[in-house]
Amino acid sequence: MQNKKNPLPPLDYILAFEATANCESFVGASKLLNISETAISRKVNLLELHYNTSFFLRRHKSIRLTSQGQSFLAKISPALEMLRDVSAQTIEKSEDQTVTLAATNSVASLWLMPRLRIFNNANKHLKIMLVASDSDKECLAETVDLSILRGDGDWPGYQSRLLFGETVFPVCSPEFLKANPQASKISNLKKLALIEVSSNHSEWMNWATWLAHKKVDSAEYHQVALFNTYPLSIQAAVDGLGIALGWGHLVDHLLEEGKLVRPLGSADIRTEYGYYLLTPEKNFKFPACKNVEQWLLNISARRKRYSRPETSV
Repeated sequence: MQNKKNPLPPLDYILAFEATANCESFVGASKLLNISETAISRKVNLLELHYNTSFFLRRHKSIRLTSQGQSFLAKISPALEMLRDVSAQTIEKSEDQTVTLAATNSVASLWLMPRLRIFNNANKHLKIMLVASDSDKECLAETVDLSILRGDGDWPGYQSRLLFGETVFPVCSPEFLKANPQASKISNLKKLALIEVSSNHSEWMNWATWLAHKKVDSAEYHQVALFNTYPLSIQAAVDGLGIALGWGHLVDHLLEEGKLVRPLGSADIRTEYGYYLLTPEKNFKFPACKNVEQWLLNISARRKRYSRPETSV
């Protein structure tokens, strides 16, 4: 009997009726909604009881709509489609979230920026708030959802996954190498214009340590320019100012585009450090955050692999 205080039956009763009517069987409705045939039949019976009418004529091996059932289906179908559209739009809107991604200046400028356009075009509903900083404290702030930092993989309270290792080698512009062909010999490097980066991280590799690992006396190497951020040093190399130390993966796209070359060929140094994707263990990962996380891991999985050289640290 119809409840006047609550004239609407449960939505699952209506969906069971719709599926049965469209499939013309309880078995078909059961497969469509992925619930048992008994449950479908029970929900339809309860719906008929709610309205005190019969929506189906039940035969031994078939069912068909009554005139009341046909009329009811015709009236509820537009409403259900509208409800489905509103639900889809609401889900899409709820996914329109901003993910705060923090990274070092070098990763943000050289690794993420060249890839963001492709990601944004494929994820119109999702926005990335990119925070570029060489301060670990700023990159690990509570407002940050994901971080990319250089280190050994050990950050208490964070899940860390390696995105790429650290392989370091000299780079310069093709024009600089053409004007200075002697740059192709490692013993000549300290006599040429070397671009340096000032860093508060004592373990950050500079020209003195790179040359020392290659058994080259670096006591009086020629430093042509000193920058406080790594991306500036790479831009200086692209502009032909001199030779900079290139980090594999960070400068790969510039090598592929021909804006930089490796004057020493395959000579490089591989360190024990790497760049890691960090996610706070205590934070809930909302869908948009998971999407960005998976995107970064997919990039990592497709990365170029640098072989470990004989001389490494």
